[in-house]
Amino acid sequence: MKSKLPEIIKKLPKADISIDGADIYVSQSKDHQIVFMEFKKDIVIPEHSHDNQWEIVLQGTVDVWIDGLKHTYNKGDQFFIPKDIKHHAKIPKGYASIAFFDEENRYKMK
Repeated sequence: MKSKLPEIIKKLPKADISIDGADIYVSQSKDHQIVFMEFKKDIVIPEHSHDNQWEIVLQGTVDVWIDGLKHTYNKGDQFFIPKDIKHHAKIPKGYASIAFFDEENRYKMK
């Protein structure tokens, strides 16, 4: 599968996360993170919560359950998950996105 992310993004540090088939690159700030994600396999993200998250779909489709309600997002769509709201997702192979996390330590870097 050819990467949808440009080389300038792939030079960023990778997130230290054990999701087989996911490449997550982190742009770090002192009070937030912006992450660029690509998925080379189908992934199920279990239910969890964290600080505010805003995400825009660059490629593919994703199913996200936010506070128990299923939403399907496609290329060009954006979505917002408020702080402490439980959510989970089914992410298919080929999905790519950019996400803003309103916390400086959402992901640790390798």
